[in-house]
Amino acid sequence: MAMHALTGFSLVSLLSFGYLSWDWAKPSLVADGPGEAGVEQPTAAPPQPPHIIFILTDDQGYHDVGYHGSDIETPTLDRLAAEGVKLENYYIQPICTPSRSQLLTGRYQIHTGLQHSIIRPRQPNCLPLDQVTLPQKLQEAGYSTHMVGKWHLGFYRKECLPTRRGFDTFLGSLTGNVDYYTYDNCDGPGVCGFDLHEGESVAWGLSGQYSTMLYAQRVSHILASHSPRRPLFLYVAFQAVHTPLQSPREYLYRYRGMGNVARRKYAAMVTCMDEAVRNITGALKRYGFYNNSVIIFSSDNGGQTFSGGSNWPLRGRKGTYWEGGVRGLGFVHSPLLKRKRRTSRALVHITDWYPTLVGLAGGTASAADGLDGYDVWPTISEGRASPRTEILHNIDPLYNHARHGSLEAGFGIWNTAVQAAIRVGEWKLLTGDPGYGDWIPPQTLAAFPGSWWNLERMASARQAVWLFNISADPYEREDLAGQRPDVVRALLARLVDYNRTAIPVRYPAENPRAHPDFNGGAWGPWASDEEEEEEEEEEGRARSFSRGRRKKKCKICKLRSFFRKLNTRLMSQRI
Repeated sequence: MAMHALTGFSLVSLLSFGYLSWDWAKPSLVADGPGEAGVEQPTAAPPQPPHIIFILTDDQGYHDVGYHGSDIETPTLDRLAAEGVKLENYYIQPICTPSRSQLLTGRYQIHTGLQHSIIRPRQPNCLPLDQVTLPQKLQEAGYSTHMVGKWHLGFYRKECLPTRRGFDTFLGSLTGNVDYYTYDNCDGPGVCGFDLHEGESVAWGLSGQYSTMLYAQRVSHILASHSPRRPLFLYVAFQAVHTPLQSPREYLYRYRGMGNVARRKYAAMVTCMDEAVRNITGALKRYGFYNNSVIIFSSDNGGQTFSGGSNWPLRGRKGTYWEGGVRGLGFVHSPLLKRKRRTSRALVHITDWYPTLVGLAGGTASAADGLDGYDVWPTISEGRASPRTEILHNIDPLYNHARHGSLEAGFGIWNTAVQAAIRVGEWKLLTGDPGYGDWIPPQTLAAFPGSWWNLERMASARQAVWLFNISADPYEREDLAGQRPDVVRALLARLVDYNRTAIPVRYPAENPRAHPDFNGGAWGPWASDEEEEEEEEEEGRARSFSRGRRKKKCKICKLRSFFRKLNTRLMSQRI
């Protein structure tokens, strides 16, 4: 990664200075509190604007943090949350790409064309290039911007890469999940490649280091080489705790008493990530950033219950629009907060970080910019009422339509077979197929008896509309759709309003040119600007030609259409 602040230094020289020799076995090397020995705290009044550190974890369940009563140890997150503001009415998206796209654009998926699924490694797709991203806005405000961790917003063209979308430096992976040590990622049998990048180059030499530790170390290097006098934006998107379930042995030993192997590995990964956050906050204090910093912690979607995660007592899991899929872990820790050590139940969504952070940086962002987010800093810092009163969780017209949904069931204004979810005030409406709606307790036992598992199986094959009062029933156990048709109709009308503003879904077929074998064995950009323009021109000519030769090309058109639809269905099922 071509780090501007470290110009002239090679990786070897960094090693010689001991930058990459972080001792994770000696917690005493990192101070744990603002006033501990060995850490000098600046006494001068903090300058403006503040340093912004956004930490995003991957697939961490709602229940998987100590302050939510978990059996997993997260002392750092517990302390930071206790000293800051816990966000207990905070929403994210059910899968990876949507949450990340909404964080960096401040827009709902329907306004970026990313309504459906995730961006696959072989798809010619990425975060729309016409969108001004959060780091780009912060650069305009004079910030130095750095990203460490998982991108997952497309990379088929160089213009899609993090360093072309507002980040001065980047170290991390471009795809959705990689091996924590080897950084290999397979997108199907035989389609495997290396995925660790520094800037726009493949970082072959960093293979073998556990990603959670590597990313925390890189954050420390950035802080060590940066002046606290210049505002800094650090986006730390941990790969943890996404599958594959891998952890250093010393963390596994702490959970040797857990009978469920997946839960044991997952717990070890969470605790390792917690210590990585501890080292990052320690570095902020050591290098003089802490007193003028805002630290935001967020999960990206619900936990994957089949891989050790837990969203208990919420309903559902990752990939669903039940609360277990979209209710996020979140808190803000900062000496700049006016009202600390409290819990906020104000409604906040991941799109809100864009205008909030731009506002903190001294910039401007509003609905006039096409944003769906709100500036919630007064809500978080001072305890004021949230400007947000509703959330469009999503409208996905490509997801499998529910068998028992219809336009008639939607009062003639909405096809309830379409997957959609919306929150307005205290009410939440779901239509179509929201995903598996089970309540799954933490899987601490080696195996659950089948009768226990089936006790909470509530999926209804003959239903396509659900209504819940989330304030009174946060666990979604009492469906009120039959009792309150007036509310159902009102929320369906809001879905119609939102759908009028939606842009077409962008979910292209996979391109064989993306195969890592054509890129030296690594995942990376494969299409140039010229090739992209040629493809668009060719598609335009093909459409014109097919209209002129409709009869002769009819069979081929039908075949192409069939395989496009088949590909879309298969990709959807793979999620």
